[in-house]
Amino acid sequence: MRYDNVNSKKTDTGKTVLEMKIFPTIPKRDDDIYIITQETDRLDLLANQFYNDPKLWWVISHANSLNSADIGVEPGIQLRIPSDINAILYNLDKINK
Repeated sequence: MRYDNVNSKKTDTGKTVLEMKIFPTIPKRDDDIYIITQETDRLDLLANQFYNDPKLWWVISHANSLNSADIGVEPGIQLRIPSDINAILYNLDKINK
């Protein structure tokens, strides 16, 4: 799941390498949702709850400047859940073409 948003390509020598993904800036909006994390929260579960897609965990991670290598979150911290997921995904595609 971690590499679902990463493209890979073959080099001239036949080696498969991962391409770097550039993530868009996610500006704050008045309709963003703020939550206080619970003991059982994880970024993939939150993405599934708010976006119906656990693969979008990186949106919450990036919007909150979290370590992108870990889907776990500490309980009791405030997280911003960006509201305009369609604009974020559009911008992701636009800057990575």
